[in-house]
Amino acid sequence: MRTAFTDLVGVEHPLAGFNRTPAVVVEVSRAGGLGVLGATMYTPDQLDAQLTWIEEQLEGRPYAVDVLVPARSRAAVGPDPAIPAEHRAFVDALLEKYGIPPLSEPVDPFGRIDASLETNTSAGLVEALLDVTFAHRPALVANALGTPPPAMLERARAAGVPVAALVGKREHAERQLAAGVDLLVAQGTEAGGHTGGVATMVLTPEVVAVAGDVPVLAAGGIATGPQLAAALALGAAGGWAGSVWLASHEDLAGRAIKDKLLAASSSDTVISTSRTGKPARQLASAWLAEWAAPGAPAPLPLPLQPMLVREAWERIDAAAERGVATARDLESFFVGQVVGSMTELRPTADIVRDIVTGCEARLRELCGR
Repeated sequence: MRTAFTDLVGVEHPLAGFNRTPAVVVEVSRAGGLGVLGATMYTPDQLDAQLTWIEEQLEGRPYAVDVLVPARSRAAVGPDPAIPAEHRAFVDALLEKYGIPPLSEPVDPFGRIDASLETNTSAGLVEALLDVTFAHRPALVANALGTPPPAMLERARAAGVPVAALVGKREHAERQLAAGVDLLVAQGTEAGGHTGGVATMVLTPEVVAVAGDVPVLAAGGIATGPQLAAALALGAAGGWAGSVWLASHEDLAGRAIKDKLLAASSSDTVISTSRTGKPARQLASAWLAEWAAPGAPAPLPLPLQPMLVREAWERIDAAAERGVATARDLESFFVGQVVGSMTELRPTADIVRDIVTGCEARLRELCGR
């Protein structure tokens, strides 16, 4: 299927697959889509190693990098920020209530999205991540945190790399277009992770209407062939999928959270600020319920909330993987409403194939062929 998106990045299928796991990125691109690496969880050295490995595996096939670049520089937060004592006490009491044991050994913070949000959105590290990205050969660079600053756009132009931006409202799209982005990702509220309040079915045609010649991908609720076909029918040039890869063999998530994802229904997600300080859709759990209960403190803004809860989540994840039942009650992860269609673990390549062939079949049906 040829669209403005496939022409822009040189792929066979109008499907972008976002994931933090390099192996998933490689398999999506090998299968003819565009694998997109979530870069912000990595240090610059780690990102350099991962992109080197991806390029070795793909042997020239296109891939993309997704970063969080604030429109305004964010100063680095010190090691002991002014987090209210009330919030620290709340987290300590929550862990004690659920019997979550201390860590037996330190956990690498760059294996966690929570840790990356507190560090890798500061000005110095953002620049370092961009340095690494543009030293490699991505077919696209995406920004998921507002309008890319002019310096990022200038670097991309100089490198000949198109820039994508995620938007949750038509007004966001208009600002991105004025800045000069090359691709818009219209992310509906169904999507996992940081998200807005407008549904993909409503948002996508609104963004397409103002985008002109700039291609638009639909995100949020893209996990099957008919859903990709629906995105194309709405005027999108393809789909941006994220949650569905959590049910792949290659994704690096632990078995405890994968088991919960596979058992969940489409109504088992909640938008909460309790993880990152920004509204993010994630799997419902006791953690989210405790933060939403009467008397709980309001979550802190980014980057303070991730700093507050990072160690707590390291402890929860470790305990859940050891089979501690109360930790599994708390366990959660960023995932969209398509979680209800994720019922078994499969190879990434098979997921791509099924989405693409299912889309083609539905389009033939709609055309009466």
